[in-house]
Order: sequence, then C-alpha cells, then structure tokens
Amino acid sequence: MSMHRDRSGDRVYRRSAPNASVLRTVSTRERRSPQAAPRVPTVGIDIGGTKVMAGVVDADGHILEKVRAETPDKSKSPKVVEDTIAELVLDLSDRHDVHAVGIGAAGWVDADRSRVLFAPHLAWRDEPLKDALTSRLAVPVMVDNDANTAAWGEWRFGAGRGEDHLVMITLGTGIGGAILEEGRVKRGKFGVAGEFGHMQVVPGGHRCPCGNRGCWEQYSSGNALVREARELAVAESPVAYGIIERVGGKPAEITGPLITELAREGDAMCTELLQDIGHWLGVGIANLAAALDPSCFVIGGGVSAADDLLINPARDAFRRQLTGRGYRPEARIAKAQLGPEAGMVGAADLARLVARRFRRANRRRLERYERYERAADNLRRAVGQ
Repeated sequence: MSMHRDRSGDRVYRRSAPNASVLRTVSTRERRSPQAAPRVPTVGIDIGGTKVMAGVVDADGHILEKVRAETPDKSKSPKVVEDTIAELVLDLSDRHDVHAVGIGAAGWVDADRSRVLFAPHLAWRDEPLKDALTSRLAVPVMVDNDANTAAWGEWRFGAGRGEDHLVMITLGTGIGGAILEEGRVKRGKFGVAGEFGHMQVVPGGHRCPCGNRGCWEQYSSGNALVREARELAVAESPVAYGIIERVGGKPAEITGPLITELAREGDAMCTELLQDIGHWLGVGIANLAAALDPSCFVIGGGVSAADDLLINPARDAFRRQLTGRGYRPEARIAKAQLGPEAGMVGAADLARLVARRFRRANRRRLERYERYERAADNLRRAVGQ
C-alpha cells in the first residue's frame, strides 16, 4: 500500500500493516466544551472517495504531521478501508503521543456517531466503524460526517470563529452541510441533519442520483458546473471555443479546476458558469436563512476555490432572495479558511473532547492501584509485627 508523509515535504514509502496496537484503552463519552478538552495531540482522519488523509493536530489546530494513502476501490470490503485507517494512525503513533482519533466520513453517520449508515463512495452500509477501529487502536474513536467535522474546524480555528450560530456548506461533487449552534453540532434525531444538497429548489428539474428531481446540488456543485460546461462543449457552442481548445476537443476532460482557471484568465463562458453556480448557491442560502437564521454561512469544498467568482454572485442572489429582506439582519457569507484540511482538523479537535475521559479513567485506575498497594504494605507490616 502506498502512503505519503507530509511534514517539510512529501515522501513516498511502503509499510506493512501492523498486527498489534501500541495505544491504550479509553472510554468514549464526548465533552461538551472545547475549553474543557485536554491540550493533547490527537489524530484527525478525512475519508474521501479517492484518499484517506490523517494528521496529528495540536490543541491550537496546528497540523504537526500528516500522512495519506489512496482509498481502496469501493468494490472492496469495508475492512480494507479500516486497515488503511489503522495503518495511518499507528504509523503516526510511532512518532507522536496520540490520545484519541477523530474520523470525518463522507456519508451518513448515526446519531451515536458509531455507525456509518451509508457512504456513497465506499462499500459502507450500516458499518460499525467506531467499534471496529476502537478494538484495533485501543484509543477513543469519534466518527462523524465530514461536513460536520469541517464545520467544527472552521468554527474553532477558521472563518467561523466567534460565531454562535453557524451553517457550513461544502461544495464538491455534490453539496454537504452542517449546523452549529452555541458550540454544538446539530446532528438531528437520526444523525443525518445537514444534507442540504437534496433540498428541492426546482420542481421537476434535473434528476439527482438520490432518486429525486431538482435537488440543490444539481444546480450548485462541482458536478453541475462540469455538466453545463461539457454540454456546451459537446454542442460545439461558439461560447465554448476556449475550453474546447484547451482540452483538445475532448469534452470528457473538462474539470471544475480547469473551468475556474479559465474564468480567472477571463474566459467569458467559464465566468458565466461560475456566476450561475453562485446564483443558485445564494438561492439555497436564502432558503436556509429562512429556516435556520444563522449569523454566518461558511462556504467550503473544492468549488469554493473560485473565491469571489463564486461568492460574490452568491451574496447578490442571497440578498435578492432573502425572506424579509430590508427588515432583518443579514447573515455573513464567508469562504472557509482551512481549505481541504478543515475536516481533518475538525475531526481531531472533536476527538480531543473525548480524550478527557480517557485521562480521568487512567488516573482513577492509577489511584486505585496506589491505594491497593498502600493497603497491602500496611497489611504486610501488621502481619510482620
């Protein structure tokens, strides 16, 4: 299995999967306040459709070291992905005192943050990921949706600092989301809150892989952006001449980053496509403001790399669509600051909240052992007399 280590630079190396854990056992109850968490290093894991990224993160959100490995093909068993995660964590534990592990998974995670109910890019269906990894790593393991962990990271260390009501929207191939209120992630009764991408914004609109039509992510996501560009290229539209030339007449090679690059260079069609995506983003944000009334929306994910080409049209559409516009405060719309590492940093910080119980449990065990030893010494002295 190939793996990359990233400290001062990337290095490729190979490592056989370990058979034994070097870490310790712990209970797994979450602490409510990040200020109550011990200032110890923890590992954050970000699981995507193509890679697993792991990093040791300190209490200030600084990444001390990160490693990554390719995600095994989704047709393989869930255990293969678990092996990859365990290998990365144990590799990091060789050089760092790891106290807990947090995992951000691209999928639905149950309310107990124990099982991955469904992961669209991996073969996880009602997978008991937390228990499987806890038994192998013997440290507290926290599992959450990757948008939740990214939102937590931005709230603690990024664009959402100081906000008490925050909504994060992650624009990638689809749309993910998360809700934070007064320092708590709102996961819903069954753990799957924040699936904003499947709100219907156009009745009878584009078919979505979820089975419905007109979902928000069909109009404001990386997939939507690429779909529109490819359709124009296939039709040999005159406005698509620039991008057709760039891909050598092969529309299948059009990607989101390429569209963003051409838009920055002044390509009119690519700029217009990002404006369209931004418009629909603003429409959806206005709907969420009507329902949730947050103080801040943080926009993350790969598509957010377009910066103001996307965010400014979103702000304009938001102001036009906002219910009660002109008579209510407007939420701030900000681009995420932590980039692709937000989920990893947030997962590590959430894991830190459960590390406190681990430390207390170990301390109580040590105190009981010391009391037992003192009592035994006293008994031996008494018998000796």
